[in-house]
Amino acid sequence: MMNLAFSYLPLILLITLMVKKNPMPSSKALPFSAAVAYMVVLLVFKQDARLVNANVISGALLALTPLSIIAGAIFLFKCMEITGALAILRKALDGVSANPVAQLMIVGWAFMFLIEGASGFGTPAAIAAPILYSLGFPALRVALFCLVLNTIPVTFGAMGTPVWFGLSLLELPQQSVLEIAQQAALINTIAAPIIVILALRLVVSDTADIKKNLLFILLSTCACTLPYLGLSYFGVEFPSLLGGLIGLIITLLLAKYKVGIEATIQPAANRPEANRPAATAHSPKQTPEQTPENTVPLKMLIKAAFPLWGTVLLLVLTRLPELGLKALLQATEPALHISLGFLGTFHISTSLVASLTSILDTAVTWKHSVLYIPSIIPFAVTGSVTLWLFRHSSDSNSLKTASQQTLVRMRTPFFAMLGALIFVNMMMLGDSSGQNSAAVAQIGHHLAQITGANWTFFAPLLGALGSFFSGSATISNLTFAGIQTTIAEQLSLPLTTILALQSVGAAMGNMVCINNIVAVTAILGLQNRDGDILKSTSLILAVFAVVAGGMGVLLVKVGVGVGG
Repeated sequence: MMNLAFSYLPLILLITLMVKKNPMPSSKALPFSAAVAYMVVLLVFKQDARLVNANVISGALLALTPLSIIAGAIFLFKCMEITGALAILRKALDGVSANPVAQLMIVGWAFMFLIEGASGFGTPAAIAAPILYSLGFPALRVALFCLVLNTIPVTFGAMGTPVWFGLSLLELPQQSVLEIAQQAALINTIAAPIIVILALRLVVSDTADIKKNLLFILLSTCACTLPYLGLSYFGVEFPSLLGGLIGLIITLLLAKYKVGIEATIQPAANRPEANRPAATAHSPKQTPEQTPENTVPLKMLIKAAFPLWGTVLLLVLTRLPELGLKALLQATEPALHISLGFLGTFHISTSLVASLTSILDTAVTWKHSVLYIPSIIPFAVTGSVTLWLFRHSSDSNSLKTASQQTLVRMRTPFFAMLGALIFVNMMMLGDSSGQNSAAVAQIGHHLAQITGANWTFFAPLLGALGSFFSGSATISNLTFAGIQTTIAEQLSLPLTTILALQSVGAAMGNMVCINNIVAVTAILGLQNRDGDILKSTSLILAVFAVVAGGMGVLLVKVGVGVGG
């Protein structure tokens, strides 16, 4: 019982510090909570000191992954801003539709859906949030919107990784994996309209604007989720990627031809003129920018959109195993091996895969694929090429300016991410035995005991808990799928349905994950708003959990997945 209480302690402390009346910034709250978690595993759980310290080193090094992604995303955004590519895209998007709801659905829903299917790693919000902010939407609302909507496609994530790899330790038959995928996709498809409307409500102040465009919103939502659901019957690699691509094309056509959308050029109530960049500020009357004679020429649009289509192209090229680039960028041999004494052995391969093994003479290791993690490729590459494409119309010091502005933005998330990853490692440190099991495992088992026979309804919350800690649906599935399997067997619940709920929960947990919140606020330049964001997204998470849990109960009642 004492171990369980101390398992909860760091988590409760972190949430309290971040959501209290005068919240502590995540750059302080996370390192402080990590220090408390460190003391708990060392003094209460009595884990081996070398193992604990090795995990501290591993956690600190793991922070390089999200930090490099954030830096890459900020650099790309700054390159688009400096070169004027963003201003051209704003004009072009206004040409498709000046309706704010349409712009939110195009960029924040369909485009993010596609990017998630290609990359994962928090890349969708990193790309979409700055675009929406540049269109004049308030930064805090943009952060909330992107976090909430970067959930449904996460069930399959980058090329199905959360499913085929996240559930790999269970060694399930292929048919069971497909059943899990189908049920998870069905639950998400049912929940999607509700979550999309709630997300829009965070940005669009006037509910009437949502009602007037409701048909367009529903059509756009289903344009992504119905192909996503259909594709889940054939495999787990492409539902998010192809669903997002199909949905983006359909959403653009719906917006262009004003299907189900209010034909207006008035700015939304949430976007006062002061919030919008001067280049795209609307007046009640039609502006010259919106006349057919002043639409963006195709050649200019292709050039300005290069940071986006170039990023997507590089992501797809480096993620499809059949093309061979993925294996090349992740190759660990041949490599240079350097002994660092008691710290371990450092390895660096010709593909720039860096790793540290035998940290403090333990089995703890760390690996960072410099070229595969979405930072240098695609962000730094596409950003640099963008500067070159606009070299005649931008300052000669553009690269230096973009780099300096990126470094300035990175000061805040550095300590937050460092604390977050050490915190995660401490909370997930343990073994399979009862007394020494990890804090997150003890919390998971405790939640299952509390809910008992009603576990089906609460199963998604365990998946969300895993993502809250780790920032990854894949890691959540790897961590909790075994626990979910044990609970399903004990309560005689259909395994495929429970694991589908785990997968849905792991995806929806992305909206409350501290890592993701820190990343998107850093990219948008928001200061000390992490706690406010956590409170707002938690409310929508609760709604999502109720819908998902209710669907799970219904699937069990009708007998779906009993054979799994």
